[in-house]
Amino acid sequence: MTSTAERVAERLDAVRGRVTAAAARAGRDPAEVSVLGASKVQPVEVVAAALEHGLGLLGENYVQEAAEKRPQIEALASERGFAAPRWHLIGALQRNKAKRAVELFDVVETVDRSSLADALAKAVARDGARSGGVLDVYLQVNLSAEEQKAGAAEEALPALFDHCVGREELRVVGLMAIPAPVEDPADNRPAFARLRAWRDRLRERPGGEDLRGLSMGMSRDFEIATEEGATVVRVGSDLFGPRPPK
Repeated sequence: MTSTAERVAERLDAVRGRVTAAAARAGRDPAEVSVLGASKVQPVEVVAAALEHGLGLLGENYVQEAAEKRPQIEALASERGFAAPRWHLIGALQRNKAKRAVELFDVVETVDRSSLADALAKAVARDGARSGGVLDVYLQVNLSAEEQKAGAAEEALPALFDHCVGREELRVVGLMAIPAPVEDPADNRPAFARLRAWRDRLRERPGGEDLRGLSMGMSRDFEIATEEGATVVRVGSDLFGPRPPK
């Protein structure tokens, strides 16, 4: 019988293979694309199996869940000898949890308003960040203009970028987006291309020298995202399997 660790390892190899093939179709180096394991509600042992097989980035949606998982993952890493991952916050963040987010995460991918940027910068200034005195952040963009969806409106993005690069405690390293649900994953190609265009445009602004990342694409469409320039693809079910019931 195939073990959980073996199943996760097989899935991770399959995801990497699909990324490599998509990168080749676009004439890209697959080494430019990192797989991030979106591990919301996944058991620690399942997550650890992927980390033991070389997964380097872990994404959590909730501060509280990361607070519970991180010590357990770090203990297993020490016990089993695998490298601890780099933790990304990929879910919406409230300002009152900014301090805890700075304590737990190496990267916050969901900065979508100046007030949140200020709260994160204040927390870094007061307590430092896991990587020293600067927190790496992505700006989340609402490409579909859905009212219920997090992310800055496209027209507000330049001002948000300028505000964030003006905070010495923050380093803007990328853009992140979750396009609207579609029947055909290829229908998200224009949205991914638009996010890439925004990245390229903002890199020309003062402070844009660190802006290289594009976090886009999930289990259904990460191959399309890779073809359109993603540097981080957020993969959950295709890596860990279906989420367990709550």
